[in-house]
Formats: sequence, C-alpha cells, structure tokens
Amino acid sequence: MARSDATAHMTRAGLNLIQQALTIYDRDLKLAVCNRPFQTMFDLPESLVTPGATFRDTIRFLVERGEYGEVDDPEGFVTDRVEQARAFEPHYMERRRSNGRMISVEGSPLPEGGWVTVYTDITSIKSQESLLRARSEELSDQLLTHAEELSRTNRQLAATIAQLEETKRGLAEMEARTRLTTEMTPAHIGHVDTDGVYTFTNRRLSSVLPGRSNEIVGLHFCEALGVKTSRRLRPHLDRAMQGESSVLEFTDEDSGRRIRTAFTPDRVGETGPINGVYLLSTDVTEEAQARAVLIQTNKRELAAQLTSGMAHDFSNLLTIILGLQSRLSRMDLPEAAKELTSATTAAARRGGTLLDRIARISGPRELHPAPVDMRRFFETFEALARAPLADNIRLSITQNVPDPLLMLDEGSLQDSLLNLVLNARDAIGPEGGEIRIRAQKVRDTWLDIVVEDTGPGFSKEALEFALDPFFTTKGQAGSGLGLSMVFDFAKLSGGNVRLENHRGGARVTYRLPFRAVPLSEATPMLILLVEDMPDLRVSVREMLTDMGHQVIEAASFAEADTLADLPAINMVLSDIKLSGHTTGVDLLARLARRRPELRLALMTSLPETHPLRQRGAACWPVLSKPFDSGQLHAILAQEESA
Repeated sequence: MARSDATAHMTRAGLNLIQQALTIYDRDLKLAVCNRPFQTMFDLPESLVTPGATFRDTIRFLVERGEYGEVDDPEGFVTDRVEQARAFEPHYMERRRSNGRMISVEGSPLPEGGWVTVYTDITSIKSQESLLRARSEELSDQLLTHAEELSRTNRQLAATIAQLEETKRGLAEMEARTRLTTEMTPAHIGHVDTDGVYTFTNRRLSSVLPGRSNEIVGLHFCEALGVKTSRRLRPHLDRAMQGESSVLEFTDEDSGRRIRTAFTPDRVGETGPINGVYLLSTDVTEEAQARAVLIQTNKRELAAQLTSGMAHDFSNLLTIILGLQSRLSRMDLPEAAKELTSATTAAARRGGTLLDRIARISGPRELHPAPVDMRRFFETFEALARAPLADNIRLSITQNVPDPLLMLDEGSLQDSLLNLVLNARDAIGPEGGEIRIRAQKVRDTWLDIVVEDTGPGFSKEALEFALDPFFTTKGQAGSGLGLSMVFDFAKLSGGNVRLENHRGGARVTYRLPFRAVPLSEATPMLILLVEDMPDLRVSVREMLTDMGHQVIEAASFAEADTLADLPAINMVLSDIKLSGHTTGVDLLARLARRRPELRLALMTSLPETHPLRQRGAACWPVLSKPFDSGQLHAILAQEESA
C-alpha cells in the first residue's frame, strides 16, 4: 500500500472510532470528509456521506425525514440553513431531535475556506440535569437555572477554546511561512520600534552588510548597524518616524558595497499613530557598476559623436592646407622656405592621421592603405625616431625605392618601425651603438625594410618566440606586445617579419607587398566636383587642374544633378555630406542609374564605421579627408583602371 493511501486509511479509521459525529464541508458546501457516527446518528443514505455530496441535499433529506419537526416551508427552511452555512461563522447550539434525543452542534470555519462541524449526543447530560431539578426541591429554581446556564456556558467556552487553538495553530503556520519567505529574500528586512530597537529581522543583515550580526532583535539601531552606517541612515529613519517614506543609496565603507535602503513608516491607516519603521536593504553593487558602465559608455558615444563632427570640419581644413602646401612645393622657393613647407605638410598629414584615429575610436582597427611618398615618409620618420635615442646611439636610414609612391598604411607602418627602433635602442643599452634602417625593392614583389642594431642579438629563445603575444625578455618592464603588433600588421598587409642575428647584432626584416602607384599622367577628364564648402572646393579644384583635368563645380545636390547631364563630363567626385537632406551617396546612386558610363567617386571625413560611408564604399571608391594630390591622383587612377 502506498504511504499516502495508508495514511488516509488510518485517518478514516481514527475518525470512525470517536463517539462524536464529524463533517467537513469545503467552501462550495460540498462534503469533503465525514465519519461513520455521522451516518449512524442521522441514519443517512450512502449517497449523502460520499465526498462531493452537497450540504443542501443533506438538509433537505433531514427536513423530509422530520428531523426538525413540522416545517411549514421546507424549501425556505433549507435555503435559510444553506445561507447560514455560507456565512462561515463559528457557532454553538443545542437542539432536540424528532426522536427526542438532545444533541449539541459546534461549527468552526477553516482558514482555507469551508467549515467543520461536530455533533455530540448530550441526552444523558440533559437527563441528569432534569433528575437533579426533580429530586432537589430544596434547591432554588434560581440556583438550578444558574447551574444549567453554567453548564451551557462551559460547553460554549470549550468550543470557543478549541476554535482559538485552531486559529492559533493557523497563525503559527502563517508566521512560519512568512519567516521562511523573508529569510529566502536576498535582502535584509527589519522593523524598529519608536525607540529605535529592532523587533523583527529576517536574519539576512550579514548578507547585505558583511561583518554585522544576524541576531539583532532587541538591539538598538546604532548597535546593530555600527556607528558610521547608523549615522548615515539616521536622518532618513527620523523622517520615517515622522511619517515620511524615503530611499537612500549609499556605499558601505567597510565592505565597499553599494546598498539601497527603503524606510517605510509602520502606521495603522493613513492617519493612525506610528509604531515604528520597516527597513528594506538591498545590495545593488552590480547594478551600480552596470549603471556606471552605461553612463561611461554613453559619455564615450557622445564624445565620439562630437569628436567625429569636429574631425569632419578639421579634415576639410587640413585638406585645404595640404592642397596649398602642394602648390607651394612646386614653386621656386628658397631652401629654408621649402623646409618650412615640408614641415607644415608633415604636420598636416600627422594631424590627419590623428583625426582618422579619433574618428574611428569606436570601430575595429583596420588597414587604410593610401599613396605614400617614401622619400618624405623616411624624412619625417627620421625626425620622430631620433627623438627617443641617446646621443651615443647613431641612426642611419637608407632607402632605395625607385617608385616614389607606394600604397601603404602610413600610420601603422610608422608605428611598427618606431617600435623596432625602440627595441633596438633597449638592446644596445647605455654603452651606445648604431641602428641602421634600409628600404629596398625585392624582385618587383616585395618592399623589404631592414632594421639592424649593434646590440647582443636575439637569444635562441627570442628567435623562436619573440613574435608570440606577451613574450618578453625585459621582465616586468616589457609587455610582450610590441613585436607581435609588428607581426600582426605585416600579416594583415600580406607580408611577414623575419628575425635573425648578423655578425654585429640583431636584424629584423619587415617584408610588405610592393604596390606602386603609377605617376603617369592620367587621361585629362572633365570632372564634376560636388562640395558645399567653398574653400575646400577651391583647394580640390586646384589639385585637379594641376593634374591636367578640367573641373566644373557644384555646391548642392540639385545643382550637381542638373550639371551631370552635360555630355562632356567624364567623372563625378562628390563629398558624402552635402547641405540639405540628400547626400553624395544619393547623388551618385541617381547618376549611376541615369548615366552608367560615368566614373564616380566619393570623398569624406566620416569614419569607416559610419553607415553612410559604408553604403557608399560598397559601390564606389572613397577618398578619406584630409588628402593631398598624391592620394587624389591614386583615386583617379584607380577609377580610371576600373
């Protein structure tokens, strides 16, 4: 027999052994449980003692049997009894049955709904009371009446006590469930009285404020929380004692956790007296950290947007400067003026590189090849590389690259070579020595840039692992990321890095694909230049005319759309951002449908992660601002070859 079936069997057997009749009806007044004495006492059929039998049917059966004597309106009598039962109010009564026997009826409601009734045969007790009255003439009628009333009162009192015990048991179960629920809550719940003494706690204080005791009932607010924390919370507690709810978020100095505490007055009704304050304390450390990260992210995004906007404007200005410097470099200037022009051009290009990095602050690191004048590149790099070297370290640079313009990522190449120079400096040490850099073309396929030093050379371990991330021979002074960064850039470019030792020290060969930009004059074209900034439009126009092209200018989408119908126009070069709601991408898309033979290109200072630039780059070449005549020539040559 299953355990539940055995328990039910024993329960029914126990109920059948008691001398009183017992019934339990649920909230719908349907029989849930009854014992055999109930059926025997009222001689009920089996259908009325089966679970599910209705209280109404049972009363109707008893009325029809004459249990209640003569009843003028049987159905009304049944309805009244049913309505009394639905009230679920405790009651005790005594009544004489039709067979002459006396019974007491004691009813009690159940906490979950429904009620339980106990029927007791008190015929013998009543007979003794009658016998006592008949044989004790010497007793006054008043004494007998009092005795009978006392007996009835005692029985009612016993019934009431039983009801109170059941209520007490229900309240104890409810309190136990409430305490279990509060103790499972991941927060501290407490109550302090008007004197500031804890009268309740869910024993979770230490989970929120480490180091505090969980057993704080009977302790004062200050003693339970500590001097610093209680001093911080005291003003909010005092306001709650005055009837004002509040929430405080603070940092616990001992644990560093961020805590949020809610103070709720304990009062009866809206205007009743205040009996204390409920406190709910929650650890919101992770939430506070997430908020801080979100705020910082929003700040970064806003800064990136503002910076991107400023980068756009400065890129336009630098493009103008580069255009003017390009014109100056072709003039017959004194040597000192040429040096100033070269320095200004290098500074403008460096500014363009910085702006490009700022504009791509939130995007992934990618290569951005552009035409690079190798002579100018090494002149600029030499000035940068000499700065961190000691006076006893000599630097020599030799470059034998016949093609003046190569397609390279200038910023990444400069950073990589500077990293190699610094590594060579550290290897040479304070004794001094020499660093030699030479660039050469290899079989029209590769550009080799070799960096040699006169230090002790690579160890066997370094030759094997130096290109791995985090490998370093400098101990705590090195990160192990320098050479791995150089190697990553080379591999991303399609090249490689080779480490070796020569007789005088270490040698690093930096190999990149050789991609020359042809300098032959492009076929003269009539180019429609679309730019809404007049100064920038003039600068780009002069770059184009110096290359032998003819230029027609347009300052808006509408003007360019009209001029593009001229049959002599060969190419359209448009800025992506134009005044108004339409863009250069919209313009080129419209012209590509209308005149598919046109060569089309875009220019912009938007970062590569910008959706508008990505949409344009998917269809046409995009020239990043600021740019010089060499980069502009490369774009035109690329479009012409396409």
